[in-house]
Order: sequence, then structure tokens, then C-alpha cells
Amino acid sequence: MKLSIVTPVLDSHEVVRRQMLHYNRMSLPDSVEVIYVDDGSEPPLEGQGRVTVIATHDKRRWTEHLARNRGAARAQGEYLLMADVDYIIPEETIQVILEFDGARMDFNRKFGILDEDGQLRRDRKTLSEWGLLPKWQRRKTPNHRSQYVMRKSVFEEIGGYIEDRWGKAHPNGGGAGQEFFHAWQRLKLPLAEQRPFIFMFPNGKYCGERDYNPFDIFHALDREP
Repeated sequence: MKLSIVTPVLDSHEVVRRQMLHYNRMSLPDSVEVIYVDDGSEPPLEGQGRVTVIATHDKRRWTEHLARNRGAARAQGEYLLMADVDYIIPEETIQVILEFDGARMDFNRKFGILDEDGQLRRDRKTLSEWGLLPKWQRRKTPNHRSQYVMRKSVFEEIGGYIEDRWGKAHPNGGGAGQEFFHAWQRLKLPLAEQRPFIFMFPNGKYCGERDYNPFDIFHALDREP
């Protein structure tokens, strides 16, 4: 197995349904597996086609890094592609990764959505309906450091994410994601020069003050302890 795509998810059933359609439409070799790690969804998520769902059965807040560790432990691939559920991995990018033999690869990022049929849409009308500000509609943005490809042996050398940091409110604010990134930097391994594209559903600052979950397909990223 060459590549395991690992995505933690809490609820967000509709976006997962669209993602599964997206992956199952691809002509991918058997050397690619797709794993969703259900971090306590109600009702539990179910796999479809080439997509496997495993569960943490964890109900605490902000345990996405625990879910990433569980996905990595189950993964059979030589490489891990870690991505959040609001990211879209195109088939062309997967094909680039299948030729990769380094330690880590990051991405360039643009905006897009998956429609109800699991098709990638990037036209201005659709992006505007999703709240994306006009100035971002054709621009690429810096890669978020929680989305990457890494050789699984390197992930294991780092020790994965520190699970006693659960409860921190998103990697941008520190916690396990930041510590994992610093551990990667300390290894001083080369980062691939090539950065293929991935696409991100519009959200946050890229939508200004507008509702950045206009079709209510994402979980609110919080829950009672």
C-alpha cells in the first residue's frame, strides 16, 4: 500500500456523503486507501465503496488529533495524507503523491466546494453563494500546516500527536497540532519542493462577516464535555 488518506470527522454527515461520492468516482489504484475517523458522530458514520470508516467512540471536545493518531495506526500505506473534512483532494494531486518518495510534502491551496453529486465546483457564482469574498475567489492561499503528506515511518518517529493536549481549541491556537509541527521541524528532513493543489470549502476569515456554513453541512466544531 502506497498511500492512506486519513480524515478525522465529527458529524458533518452531508459533507462526508459528498466526499465519499468524490472519492468513489475516482479511478484510483489499489495502492490508495481512504479512511475517515469518526470522532463520536451521532448517528455513527458508515463507509461506502472504497471509503472505510473507523470510530474513536470519544465524546470529549477537540479530540481531532487523537482521531488522526487512530487513523494513522490503522493505515496500511507507506505514506499518510492528513486532511481535515473541509478539504477536497483532487485525483490529479493523488497521482502526484503516488510518485513521491521523500519525507513530507505540503500543498498549495485554492477554494472550491463539492456539490450534492460530489463534483468539484469552482465557478464564481457557486463560491459567492458559499460566502467567499471576491478577492479570494481566484487566489491561492498559504497551506495550513495540518494538511500534508508524510512518510508513515516519520510520523511514527515523531510519535504522532500528543494526546494529553486534547481540549485545545483548534491547531491555530496551539496544542497538539503546533507541537507536532515543531517536532517535524526538529527532524530537519527535506520538504518536497513540489506543492500540488488541494481545495478548501470557504470558511472563516475568507468569508468576512458572512455565514461561512451557509448550507449547514459542517459541525460547529464544539460540543458539551
